[in-house]
Amino acid sequence: MASASERSYTRRDTVLFCVCLGLSLVGLFAPAALGLSVAAALRQSVLAPLVWLQVRAEEGKTSRVRLRAITAERDSASYLAQGLPSLLAENERLRQLLGLSHRLSSPYVAAEVLHQPQATDGRTLLLSAGSRDGVAAFDPVVAPEGLIGVVLSAAPRTSIVMTWAHPEFRVSAFTVSGNAAGVVAPSPSGAGEGALEFRGVPYRDSVSVGTLVLSSGLGGVYPKGIPVGTVTGIVSEQAGWERVYRLLPAANPGSAAHVLVLTSPNGDLARAFPSDSALAAQRRDSLERIRVADSVAQAAREARAQRAESLAATRRDTTRARPRPPLRPDSAAARRPAAPAPATVPGAGAPPPTAGAPPAAPATGAPPAASGTGVSPAAPATSAPPPKAPPAGPPSKAPAVGSPLQPAAGAPTQKDTAR
Repeated sequence: MASASERSYTRRDTVLFCVCLGLSLVGLFAPAALGLSVAAALRQSVLAPLVWLQVRAEEGKTSRVRLRAITAERDSASYLAQGLPSLLAENERLRQLLGLSHRLSSPYVAAEVLHQPQATDGRTLLLSAGSRDGVAAFDPVVAPEGLIGVVLSAAPRTSIVMTWAHPEFRVSAFTVSGNAAGVVAPSPSGAGEGALEFRGVPYRDSVSVGTLVLSSGLGGVYPKGIPVGTVTGIVSEQAGWERVYRLLPAANPGSAAHVLVLTSPNGDLARAFPSDSALAAQRRDSLERIRVADSVAQAAREARAQRAESLAATRRDTTRARPRPPLRPDSAAARRPAAPAPATVPGAGAPPPTAGAPPAAPATGAPPAASGTGVSPAAPATSAPPPKAPPAGPPSKAPAVGSPLQPAAGAPTQKDTAR
């Protein structure tokens, strides 16, 4: 028989079951708005810890996904960064090869150097162009720097090139100055790998270090003007016979990825391969032209600025009145003309003479007074010329007494004569 405690637990479970069933039925048949409000209240109160744990779990999962994506992007960027220098170098070589193709006057075939999985002899190269592309044996192969070699054999789709490192390689050459000629051949194995020799140079013809050696075109295989190498020193010499010079090759077959095969070489190709000095001269010429153009433009700007300043100064001078220099008092009085003295007609209301005044001197040109009479005939008013203006200069002083210009005391004046 079950104890009382066990029966109480059974009743409690039954009550909880009935309560949950009732709540389920209410939630099932209740309106949607009421169900949503109850669910929101439960999430914010009773289920809040569980909701927080769910959010943290989602953030952790998202962070792990983002970390994997960032790691993949970093690995891709690192891989691209490692291959970027090689891509830039290949791009530069392709640009140089494109420039060489524009400068060439003879037909050519572009080819790619194929690398076999096994180590091959560095004295030969395998090209991706063959007889179907127009490549034939003894066609010269060039790079933007200079001569690579010659086609040894041609298959329908590929061809084999003998580089300048092959023991049987020979090319007739001469210096860029034209003072020496000879034959270029690879150096013996004991003399150092990767070097050429300029043989057969007459003893009387000396070649300085740094001189560029070009193909001469003799023999009909290599056209004239292709750079072969640069003189770096003397290997040996025989007194009175010849000198042998060491050359630094112009082109490196080991680093060539793309080449040009000259199918029908003809003419002089020196202009298609400008040397370093020629490139430097072209660069200096272009810089000089830029400098001259800049100086001319600067001179034109300065001339325009000076012209604008002169025009502005002229406008200021015309709009502003120029002050006159001050005059000295003596020069102003000397330049002022004197007023002419009015002519006096005798008997026409002349003022009577003042008592005790000295008689006036007779006028110049007046007739002498008649004897026995105190009246003299009237002189015409036009007999005396108008007085002249005194010359410019310091004011003249009054005539001294007794001078010819001043009448003496007691002499008869003109008024007394008229009276």
